Amino acid sequence: MPDVVDAGLDVLFCGINPGRWSAATGHHFAHPGNRFWKLLHVAGLTPEVLDPANERRLLAFGLGITNLVPRATATAAELTRTELRGGADRLEATASRWQPAVVAVLGLGAYRSAFGRSGAAIGEQAERLGPSGLWVLANPSGLQGHYRFEDQVAELRRLRRAVPRLREVPAGT
Repeated sequence: MPDVVDAGLDVLFCGINPGRWSAATGHHFAHPGNRFWKLLHVAGLTPEVLDPANERRLLAFGLGITNLVPRATATAAELTRTELRGGADRLEATASRWQPAVVAVLGLGAYRSAFGRSGAAIGEQAERLGPSGLWVLANPSGLQGHYRFEDQVAELRRLRRAVPRLREVPAGT
């Protein structure tokens, strides 16, 4: 599945890997139970809830999408530690090439495994990823129901406030 990326993004969101639904449609976060698109809108990052088929519209808002691991699976638990570690190297190369202000990894457990940071928590990380700031956010998958929607929105709003050039998008833009 191709990345949605361009030079100088405000935030490059990094999913763990495509689910089978996303792989079948060719679009990121495409499963109807995934909360990614609604979260972006409610947090003020997009003027409406975008359809995954319109994912390239994110670029106009300074946002992009990539994945740690390109292989599609039913669940991220099917990925090996080796794949996740390789994904960390891939993500660092992507950040160095495109230089987003922030890379936001969507999945705490995957981040901990990929980067060897067993004590990491949700939020801004002390280290950088190449030239980019680094955040870890909860996985928006509907399978991750223990992360409340309201808490995910609050963390996205914190991220929005922390990136100087990333501002709330007015509805109807």
